[in-house]
Amino acid sequence: MSLRADNVGWGSDGRVIIEGINLTLPAGGTLGLIGPNGSGKSTLLRLLAGLRVPGTGAVSLDDQPLAQWPRKALARRVALVEQHAGTDIDICVQDIVRLGRTPHRGALAPWCNEDQAIVDQALERTHLSDLRKRPWRSLSGGERQRTQIARALAQCPSELLLDEPTNHLDIQHQLHLLQLIQGLPVTCVMALHDLNLAAMFCDRLVLLQRGRVVASGSPDQVITSDLIASVYGVRAVVSRSAHHGRPHIQYLP
Repeated sequence: MSLRADNVGWGSDGRVIIEGINLTLPAGGTLGLIGPNGSGKSTLLRLLAGLRVPGTGAVSLDDQPLAQWPRKALARRVALVEQHAGTDIDICVQDIVRLGRTPHRGALAPWCNEDQAIVDQALERTHLSDLRKRPWRSLSGGERQRTQIARALAQCPSELLLDEPTNHLDIQHQLHLLQLIQGLPVTCVMALHDLNLAAMFCDRLVLLQRGRVVASGSPDQVITSDLIASVYGVRAVVSRSAHHGRPHIQYLP
């Protein structure tokens, strides 16, 4: 058993953001969170990561509420990559990725060969090896996104949470990144706007609307013309891709 949300709700300034969310995430596999802007995807990811405390219900990891996990132990298990991450510090790519090793090291522990090997692998997997000495401020939006994902990989989590991981990436890097995530031995939850990418790379999907789950299941069960029309307000034809055998969406004017 991995992460679980039981009747989770959260609000701010008297406004309900998400409500009545129930999710069970078996170890391994990829769950995609889809839905329009403002549907609660980012909020749900932050709750699953333990960065927010549910107003109602509970989030647990291995049947233990997140609030009972020591902060460092939780950071060894769960990594979150948010949409917008920045720093005012003059720091290079490699040093940001090195931060992913923090939960695994003692306060006075010296940097070791194993730490460096893990960082090198994370840089290689995200195609950043040649940029390791580049300062953060000089990076493009896509390079910054890949740097934050490399930091999460260096954390060696068993649960990886990603908020719009393909944001700012060109098509080549979108596909490479999602193929990389698909092959990792982790439980992954990621919010995606692109329904075709969600159908291609996610084992299960949860469709959110106004903070509530309106559909969940396999891509075949969730990616339907009726649901797209109801939730997104657009017409679409859903067919089966001859390339990957999963749903493919063609939007209509």
